[in-house]
Amino acid sequence: MKQLPATNTRDALLRRSFLKTTGLGVGATALHSLLQAESPSGGSFPVLPPRCKRVIVLCMAGGPSHLETFDYKPRLAKLHGQPMPKSVTENQQIAQLQGQADKLKVLGPQHTFGRHGQSGQEISSVFPHLASKIADDICIIRSMQTEQINHDPAHTFMNTGSIISGRPAMGSWINYGLGSECSNLPGFVVLTSVGGGQSQPIAARQWHSGFLPGQFQGVRMRSKGDPVLYIKSPDGVSANRQHDVIKTVRRLNEIGNETLADPELETRISQYEMAFRMQMSVPELVDFSDEPEHVLKLYGTRGADGTFAANCLLARRLAERGVRFVQLYHRGWDHHGNIKQGIGHTAKLVDQASAALVLDLKQRGLLDDTLIVWGGEFGRTPMAQGSGRDHHIKAFSIWMAGGGIRPGMTYGATDELGYHAVEDVVHVHDFHATMLHLMGINHEKFTYRYQGRDFRLTDVHGRIIKEIMA
Repeated sequence: MKQLPATNTRDALLRRSFLKTTGLGVGATALHSLLQAESPSGGSFPVLPPRCKRVIVLCMAGGPSHLETFDYKPRLAKLHGQPMPKSVTENQQIAQLQGQADKLKVLGPQHTFGRHGQSGQEISSVFPHLASKIADDICIIRSMQTEQINHDPAHTFMNTGSIISGRPAMGSWINYGLGSECSNLPGFVVLTSVGGGQSQPIAARQWHSGFLPGQFQGVRMRSKGDPVLYIKSPDGVSANRQHDVIKTVRRLNEIGNETLADPELETRISQYEMAFRMQMSVPELVDFSDEPEHVLKLYGTRGADGTFAANCLLARRLAERGVRFVQLYHRGWDHHGNIKQGIGHTAKLVDQASAALVLDLKQRGLLDDTLIVWGGEFGRTPMAQGSGRDHHIKAFSIWMAGGGIRPGMTYGATDELGYHAVEDVVHVHDFHATMLHLMGINHEKFTYRYQGRDFRLTDVHGRIIKEIMA
């Protein structure tokens, strides 16, 4: 193979660098003009007036039954044990009960409901803390629908707005669009806990940045043991010496980037520096010794015990420090059998801390600009699967609070058996559109060009649910 002269090689590299640099510059300029506009005072502001600055998602992984939590169906109770009407289930997609239409039986609500707060929110007895303490602070949406009937693809759709794995998570989109308010912690943090029922695995790609720059992917922290693996310096390595290494690596990467203009090198540079800053900030973050006793009692945790309660308290501390998007997974809601006991057990593990998070943020003046979302990837069937319920995509419930959400209201409705969402239906794309709107982002214009196409979190869909906004 003929070798090019040195000058030709250099010119080729320079041309490539020019094209890449120009492309990146045009993209950055387009994004800047998309997300920001010139104000009369010469500053900048988001395209839309933002209602909130950050999001905390309490993800109930496994699919909580709406029929035992937030959507009481007296008719379902009356028909308990009777054959499920074929007119309801015919030609409908069902998971494990598929093909058993002649055997399907109605399963009535397994827990009682009551009306709570001045708003009269109808909430299950499995949530005594939610019912008695924050009923008037939350907006319950009973008409959610999704497109995926099995756990992993349903999580993928809820997180990325796509059934195709590898797309950016919603936390990555938001951090890419708005940036982080915190310089020494990641803008997107994930926490996980488990307990109360069958625990489906959660893949790390659920918080991946996909085709967005890698610096926007979620960072998983642990609430027990070292919060981040390898966060501590090796024995014998001082902070000054480690900082010297970081500066040297940065300079080497910069030299390479002067020629290649590789976005991944930019990400690597920024993440090395973030990791170094986290070595200083994370130990203080997870040290709950400065929390007053009444706050620890509010959440029901001493901290650093791996529970959902500890993660909720940690989420509040992350929010205080400016982390843009925090996502908590609690694995334990997949109740195919013994749903009465199972959902009671799982709910008990999350009830107090979920309410505490809302109350704590409210007391600190942070709830108004923090959006809290509580819900799973789908609901459960009105018909029995033995003593449990199967996966269900036609209707499920979530609740939202703070961040511009109208408190003390219920939105949407299902039919008398809780099978179909029939009033003010909210699709996952609508949820994403509304969340972005509250953050000050126009979901229809917020795009990223990849492989010749402009992608967005809501794809080509999405309706902003203005009725639930304060």
